[in-house]
Amino acid sequence: MTRVYAILAALTVVTMVGAMSWLGFSGGEGDDQFAQCRGGAVAGGAGAIGGPFTLVSETGETVTEEDVIDKPALIYFGYTFCPDVCPIDNARNVAAVEMLEERGEDVKPVFITVDPERDTVDVMREFTDAFHPDLLGLTGSEEQVKTATTAYRAFSSKQDSDDPDYYLVDHSTFTYLTLPEHGFVEFFRRDDTAEAMADRVQCYLDAS
Repeated sequence: MTRVYAILAALTVVTMVGAMSWLGFSGGEGDDQFAQCRGGAVAGGAGAIGGPFTLVSETGETVTEEDVIDKPALIYFGYTFCPDVCPIDNARNVAAVEMLEERGEDVKPVFITVDPERDTVDVMREFTDAFHPDLLGLTGSEEQVKTATTAYRAFSSKQDSDDPDYYLVDHSTFTYLTLPEHGFVEFFRRDDTAEAMADRVQCYLDAS
């Protein structure tokens, strides 16, 4: 019986080590200043997400990732013609930002389109202004948007439609937390509430 327990214990350790490697853990908590804040892990580590991009803001200005991530930011990829998911997610993200603002924290909400064909500068500005004056809308050429989505591992796929002006776009729905000195540090899923997001973002801000 003792031998059986020993084998099971060894298998448990091996399984845990394998899972940690698959999820992208690089070592113990001592190697990660944000270990106490993380709600998940990314294969390849946090450094595998994010990178350079150039887009066009809702005011018509060309911006880079350095301009966008000049303060803590919550970045979401979607499109303005999205019938339900994007409005709900953007409203949730803005609510989290407002909660943090009440705590004295300045976090920028960002909305990057995956449908630049329809989401022009004017369309983006009208959409973001309806949610929050600080919600930054970003568009650009097909190539520019592709570079940004690839950098953040965001998925998008235009659905076939008989009407070229009316179509849906399948897309991933993660929200990415970025910090100026660190780049991408965390992601949030659709089932994360605004309160939960605000608390986890606060943890990162306190630890940075």
